[in-house]
Amino acid sequence: MNTSGKVGIMGAGSWATAIAKIISMTQTNFSWYMRRPEQIEEMKNFGHNPFYLTGVKFNTENIRFYDNINEIVENCDTLIFATPSPFLKQHLQKLTIPLKNKTIVSAIKGIVPDENMLVSDYFMNFYGLESDSIAVLGGPCHAEEVALERLSYLTIACSNTERGQTLSGMFNTHFIRTAISNDITGIEYASVLKNVYAIVSGICHGLKYGDNFQAIFVSNSILEMERFINAVNPLERNISGSAYLGDLLVTAYSRFSRNRIFGTMIGKGYSVKTAQLEMEMIAEGYFGTKCIKEINDTYKVEMPILNTVYSILYESKSAVPAIRKLTETFK
Repeated sequence: MNTSGKVGIMGAGSWATAIAKIISMTQTNFSWYMRRPEQIEEMKNFGHNPFYLTGVKFNTENIRFYDNINEIVENCDTLIFATPSPFLKQHLQKLTIPLKNKTIVSAIKGIVPDENMLVSDYFMNFYGLESDSIAVLGGPCHAEEVALERLSYLTIACSNTERGQTLSGMFNTHFIRTAISNDITGIEYASVLKNVYAIVSGICHGLKYGDNFQAIFVSNSILEMERFINAVNPLERNISGSAYLGDLLVTAYSRFSRNRIFGTMIGKGYSVKTAQLEMEMIAEGYFGTKCIKEINDTYKVEMPILNTVYSILYESKSAVPAIRKLTETFK
């Protein structure tokens, strides 16, 4: 039996649209928050998101749309946040309705900038939520393949096992399979770091490093990820699991990976600003790089890959010598 109550999706981008597709197959009806009223109007008129994953069709009679965040929060029990991490604070600043007694699912693969907090920590620190009312949606899963109903796997991290099982049922379809974990912090950090490493993978691709090198790069990336996550949140975890290594692999290699695309442009000689302007979507790894670098100033974990991409993105270092120097640290 579904005990998630009324479900609301927060966000209007590609990942939010992919999640809406999944939810539309498991829920009789649901709510959807979109900031722009004109986007809602087009959804109602044409039955698809006019800007993202336009091939995904919806029966809009089963969807209650909102452009007011307070109204959707008031009317829903489970809220799935799928907004880009740099915009989360901006959306929540308009919120006056308390989030207590709500189930919060973060599908945001990033850190809240300025605060340098994981999304789950941000909700707990600023909105008074208990950890067992928060869940995190991990990969590996690209929105474009969800839209095509290609078999994909999601990991739901939640400290409340019963709630995790309920959410698992909410996401299970004939093309989505789910696993449950209690490693909220580890999976959130993995989701951030895989975007950072995907940028470097793209830079190397743009510089015409081959598949042999990419294999070595990913091998070193997962080791760096493991060092950092274990330092920040010591816990028994299998870093080769799908929510860690699997998410890194798909983000580092896939043609759908916006972080890899962003990095490839930089490797081909684009400036950071030009690459950002050319991108139609946000590369969250750009923001994640700075956040993780600042967090690691406290932990001082050995992270040569992170330091290299930071020097390229934020210190205007040339990619060619920076990557060449990085290769000397690999084994």
